[in-house]
Amino acid sequence: MGLAEDVRGRQRRYVISMVIRTLSVIATVILWNVERHVAIVTLVAGALLPYVAVVIANAGRESTPSLPSHFVPAPVLPALEPGNLKKTSDQS
Repeated sequence: MGLAEDVRGRQRRYVISMVIRTLSVIATVILWNVERHVAIVTLVAGALLPYVAVVIANAGRESTPSLPSHFVPAPVLPALEPGNLKKTSDQS
C-alpha cells in the first residue's frame, strides 16, 4: 500500500471516529433530561473517543522489530569453590 493511500485511510478512520463522537455529544445533550443513564454513557463515549480515534488513526505503517538473527548465550560465570565456614558469634 502506498503512503498516500495509507494516509487517506487513516484520515478516513479519524473522521469517522470524530463523526461518531459528535453524534455522541449531541445525543448527550438531547437525552440529558429524558434518560440520564443513557446520556452519561454517551458522554463517557464522547470523552473517550478522541483518544481512541488518534490511536487508531496513527496505527498502521510501523514495522515490527524483528528478532535477532543469531542467539548469543549469556557468559558462564565460574561457581564459587566450597570453603570453610567458621561459625562465630556474629553469624546466626
